[in-house]
Amino acid sequence: MDKKMTVLSSLLFLFTFLTISLSKDLCNQNDKNTLLKIKKSLNNPYHLASWHPDTDCCSWYCLECGDATVNHRVTALTIFSGQISGQIPPEVGDLPYLETLVFRKLSNLTGQIQPTIAKLKNLKYLRLSWTNLTGPIPDFLSQLKNLEFLELSFNDLSGSIPSSLSTLPNIMALELSRNKLTGSIPESFGSFPGTVPDLRLSHNQLSGPIPKSLGNLDFNRIDFSRNKLEGDASMLFGANKTTWSIDLSRNMFNFDISKVEIPKTLGILDLNHNGITGNIPVQWTETPLQFFNVSYNKLCGHIPTGGKLQTFDSYSYFHNKCLCGAPLEICK
Repeated sequence: MDKKMTVLSSLLFLFTFLTISLSKDLCNQNDKNTLLKIKKSLNNPYHLASWHPDTDCCSWYCLECGDATVNHRVTALTIFSGQISGQIPPEVGDLPYLETLVFRKLSNLTGQIQPTIAKLKNLKYLRLSWTNLTGPIPDFLSQLKNLEFLELSFNDLSGSIPSSLSTLPNIMALELSRNKLTGSIPESFGSFPGTVPDLRLSHNQLSGPIPKSLGNLDFNRIDFSRNKLEGDASMLFGANKTTWSIDLSRNMFNFDISKVEIPKTLGILDLNHNGITGNIPVQWTETPLQFFNVSYNKLCGHIPTGGKLQTFDSYSYFHNKCLCGAPLEICK
């Protein structure tokens, strides 16, 4: 009987210990207080109903906490597709261990990019997209030296692109598409200190020529489409580069492609709706193109045979000055 009681007592103790351990609030109290202020600033939306002061904030929706090495501090705040209105709460800057900050697909999120974001020195991933944020792209973003990914697309941001963004030492992708940005592409974008980032600036009102310094870089992806850019863009190409995707469509570029060599890695090339002249080089048959469009330009001559160029239909070539050969009409 004593032996059974000892076993039962041991089991009861173990059950009680596990219950206490599992119910332990891992969340840092300062982080929890900050998060509750963020919730209040956003008018206590239903989307954040799990943010209750009597529960562990590390279990709340939209949040992630780090492990014991950072004392379970909040490392990610991702608010996505909720019925949320207001501005980005200034309290986001009071989450010092934050590495990921996302406000995305929130059409009622307004105002400018919150200046307190500059306090987040550990931030690696910043995504503020598909909102109604206005104002300029702030220069203070260049203070986030650990930033690897910056997306500010699908907003109403205006003004010029800060040249200081090129000083971010760890940046791997700059996504600024679909805003109302004006001015030129900064000359400094030809001198990123670390890995050359993907550069996506499409659907803005950028104007002027592309800085020649961009020709020194080996981009993986470039998207400058649907702007008002002009002049020569040939410096972006080169047979020795490893670029995968180049989209320069719907601008006002005007240069001769006759001697332009494209990377042998190129899978996507879109040059439609420009003023580009010359003949399509034979060298272009050597690339693994999966998407290709040179329509609505001023190209001439025979479309080279071989490679991938005949796998695209006539829509990839039509409305040029005097292009001929398959898939267009036979050259006369």
